[in-house]
Amino acid sequence: MGAPEPEQIYERTRDEGARRLERPFLEVVTTALAAGFDVVAGVVALAIVSSELSHHFGKHAAHVGGAVAFGMAFIFLVIGRGELFTENFLVPLAGLDGKERNAWWKLGELWTVSPVCNIVAGGAMAVILTVHGVLPFGTGKTLVDMAGYTSGRSWLTLFVSAVFAGALITAMTWFVEGQDAMGIRVVAAWLAAALLVLGNFNHVIVASIELLFGMRFGAHVSWSFFFANVGVAAGGNLVGGVGLVTLNRFTQARSGQGQSA
Repeated sequence: MGAPEPEQIYERTRDEGARRLERPFLEVVTTALAAGFDVVAGVVALAIVSSELSHHFGKHAAHVGGAVAFGMAFIFLVIGRGELFTENFLVPLAGLDGKERNAWWKLGELWTVSPVCNIVAGGAMAVILTVHGVLPFGTGKTLVDMAGYTSGRSWLTLFVSAVFAGALITAMTWFVEGQDAMGIRVVAAWLAAALLVLGNFNHVIVASIELLFGMRFGAHVSWSFFFANVGVAAGGNLVGGVGLVTLNRFTQARSGQGQSA
């Protein structure tokens, strides 16, 4: 069976987007909270694997291994149907097709509630997991180094990195929504997650949770930087996810529909 056509992916995405726009507020909250936990699992896996591998294979090889391990976060997201802020670009925007104008309020709710709940859930888990002795020895240093790397970058670098992160995860959403086979969906999510971490791209939720873990372990990162990066990363993710990928994929699908007609 061949890959679905762009217009077929769009139709599936529009149906899912319409469903998301019709959900009650509590479901939006709980789904976003669940996604925050999923990302925490990936960050912990990244830190533990990186810490263990660095003793035997060096820092760079350890980072590659940690990036692969982080992929479990997005596997959990796909299987458990959690939703990150960046997963609510392409899908609900497609769901607006044919909807009344008041559906834009629901989109605004998604874009407000999902990042806040993602980070709140991640922060709560970070507080729990950073209690002394919970994580293996050496994990804290890895998380401190990760936070220090992010805070040491220029604002321009952080913004451009966030643009690519938003584009990457939105493209992943397109690939995942277009497939029926769970195996293919999982592989697509895993590869995108691994690349996200491998390149240290500034994804607003992943970077924020990494910073929170690092700060809990003593990284010299100020709260002013943390909140400023939330804004920069969210803005960059929107530019990349909506401006570079969503509009392009919608144009691709509409062009295919026109040719079919």
